[in-house]
Amino acid sequence: MKITKAEALAYHKLHKPGKKEIAITKPFASQRDLATAYTPGVGYVSQEIAQNPDLAYEYTTKGNFVAVVTNGTAVLGLGDIGPLAAKPVMEGKAILFKKFAGIDAVGIEVDEKDPEKFIEVVRAISPTFGGINLEDIKAPECFEMEERLKEITDIPVMHDDQHGTAIVTTAGLLNACEITGRNPKDLKVVIVGSGAAAIASAKMYRYFGIENIILIDSKGVVHKSRTDLNSYKHQFAYPQTLSRQEAFAEADMVLGLSQPGTISQEDIALMKEAPFVFVCSNPVPEIMPDEVRAVRPQAIIATGRSDFPNQVNNVLGFPYLFRGALDTRSRAINYEMMIAAAKALAKIAHLEVPEEIEKIYGKKLQFGTEYIIPTPFDPRLIVEISIAVAQAAVQSGVARKELNWDTYRKHLSQLLKTSAVV
Repeated sequence: MKITKAEALAYHKLHKPGKKEIAITKPFASQRDLATAYTPGVGYVSQEIAQNPDLAYEYTTKGNFVAVVTNGTAVLGLGDIGPLAAKPVMEGKAILFKKFAGIDAVGIEVDEKDPEKFIEVVRAISPTFGGINLEDIKAPECFEMEERLKEITDIPVMHDDQHGTAIVTTAGLLNACEITGRNPKDLKVVIVGSGAAAIASAKMYRYFGIENIILIDSKGVVHKSRTDLNSYKHQFAYPQTLSRQEAFAEADMVLGLSQPGTISQEDIALMKEAPFVFVCSNPVPEIMPDEVRAVRPQAIIATGRSDFPNQVNNVLGFPYLFRGALDTRSRAINYEMMIAAAKALAKIAHLEVPEEIEKIYGKKLQFGTEYIIPTPFDPRLIVEISIAVAQAAVQSGVARKELNWDTYRKHLSQLLKTSAVV
């Protein structure tokens, strides 16, 4: 699908600038409404919250409000273009939260590259929100920012560029293993790229028992004898020097999180039969699917594009992670919750696809090599993933609120039907 520059600019100016606005949710048409919504009535509410801060979830927007925060240092594939240029992307992320999970979100663009100062800014504004989605922040600073903010705030903080990709590719990996009869623990995985998504994906794969992970950056295989590695790459440094050919030899899977042309047919030819080739560079993958099939016809392929099967799209994960976290008033989003999301996403691909979803895509969708990852418009995503995340939050001890699961399922199934978002 090709979108022209003119179309994109016109869309963002249509009716009024930007893609979202604030709406009033209470009656506000009389002097009494004014006195209740603002002074003096609001003073009673403020006093209640001062005595019991948890009541902010009952009387304000906090419990359904997420900040999408960036400093503009790694925006899409555009690089360090600054916080103001990142604003349209943050607004776009905010409408995805609303459309897919009924969550109110706002973009916060912070003009600060220094990690310590950025962390302090976000910490200082955190009481406003029920959760914080860090976005488009370059590695390795993004790792420290997320880790520190998790330590010093009491609400969920997640850098989606890291964990969103990890969750979706993990779901695809689990289903590809099922189709081919492989055990995840036995996989040899090559990751081309070493940024935020690559490191996060490697971490999640380790949670599923995959130990043989080989990272390749712009200088070659990441191995322990190299002296140019940051601490995050060093966690996945191979024990000994390894050539690229040795890295790809008999590999079960390659995950591309780099740029076009960084994976070749020669690389694919070295891999096992029916390899998993997940190439996520967008809009042009690291290697095109037809090039992969020319040397490995049975390959299971996923890309970042919507015009190929098995799209790796972060919108399959982050809205429902935050939905489950917000609804349980969780203190954090932890690995237990992310793993639960990946497993739930994988299971949805096994279900019979509703006819209305097949009409959107104009074809039959059925679990198999070309359908290991569900589509973003599947209405079951919000129900199954959010419940799995919420249950993991309760079981892992980060939830401050327990839910009746039958009631919660019914609520989620109706949530988007009653949404005003078109």
